[in-house]
This record gives sequence, structure tokens and C-alpha cells, in this order.
Amino acid sequence: MSPTINEATMNDSSEQLSAIETRILGTLCEKERTVPDTYPLSLNALIAGCNQKTSRSPVLEVSEAGALRALETLKERGLVSEVSGGRVLRFAQHMEKALGLSRPAAALLTVLLLRGAQTAGELRLNAERLHGFADISSVEAYLEEMAAKQPAALVRELPRAPGTRETRWCQLLGGDAAANMAVNAADNAAAATPTRSDATTGANDDLAARVAVLESEVRELRALVESLQLLSGKAD
Repeated sequence: MSPTINEATMNDSSEQLSAIETRILGTLCEKERTVPDTYPLSLNALIAGCNQKTSRSPVLEVSEAGALRALETLKERGLVSEVSGGRVLRFAQHMEKALGLSRPAAALLTVLLLRGAQTAGELRLNAERLHGFADISSVEAYLEEMAAKQPAALVRELPRAPGTRETRWCQLLGGDAAANMAVNAADNAAAATPTRSDATTGANDDLAARVAVLESEVRELRALVESLQLLSGKAD
């Protein structure tokens, strides 16, 4: 089951988007393609899409006030706009234009924003409703294009985890603290990887032990976040 993170635990970096901001952006991108008849989205529909339990990782608890604050930031960055007309205020996304993305690349970035790090195969499957990719090679081509994006990469390939056959990709626009720690753990694991092709078994065992420790620290952080959430709920 995906962890649930409330607004108090979300990253609020001035450089990167927070978890709620990435979720809003991803939700608007998704709904534009999957439910075009109701797009642009009203605030209520947007919040419901952000808080849905399926196709989301982590699961969030976004309030109206939190959504409005995040929308202001996204509007300032040119990623979202208000749509006038009618009695209900609606919102639209402009990620493709703002970031200079093709439609297939935007579909992949949308899935990464909503579901977290995934392999190219998982991305091809999960992006099916947004764009049909002919094969995994085409997915990888768009990922590599976004990874080489200037002036800043939009995605990155994570080091292969021990015991896995495929590498995962993550988005770099922003996200929650737990996800950022997982990326940092991957960085540390990569830094510890032997560079010589004839690295000894002992060195590989040491690397595996380091990764295990880092994974344990990530699990402890998630448990701490959940405990703080429960305490906050009781205090309310």
C-alpha cells in the first residue's frame, strides 16, 4: 500500500515544486487526456484527482487551502492558469509549453509525477491511457531526451538496485521528502559502486550492505512520517 502524506510533511523547497504542486500538475496533465469533457478542472474535481487512491504514489491528503496555495505557485511559474467563463473557477496546465516537451515526453513525465520512480517497462504500461508507445525503446528515447534537457534535466536514471534487472527513472521537478531521501540513497549507493571491472566479491558485498543500510534509513523515515501524522491527527 502506498504511504499517505499530509501537507505538514510535504517538501516546500523554493527551487523545486513541493509534493502537492507536483501532484496538482500531474493531475491536470492526466485529466486533460483522460477526461477531456470535464477539462479544465474545477477546484473540487482537481482536489479529488489529487487525493484519489489509485494510480498515485504516494497517496496524498490535499485540502482546499493547500491546493489554492500550490496553484498560486504553479501560476507564478507559468505551469498552470485560471480559466475564465462559467460560474465555477477552473484550472488548466501548460507543462508541455512551459518545459518545451513533446506530447509523448509529457505523458511520461506526467506518470512519473503521479506514481514516482518506475522502469521504462512500467512507464510504457502506466502511460498507455495518455500516449501509446510502440515499444520500450521509444520510451527510453524520450526519457534520455528529457534527461539531457537544457538548462536542467527533467528526469534521471537511478542506479540499478541490487537484485533487479532494470533501472528506474524519476522526475526532477520536485516531490516529497521520503522520495528525495530515496534518490539520495541511490546517489550514495552509486558513489560506492566499484569502478573497476574486476571488482572483488568482497567489494560487491560491501556495496550491498551499504544499500541495505540506506534502505533501512528510508523505511525508518517513512515510519517517522506516519507516526507524526497520527500524532497530528490526534492533536486535532
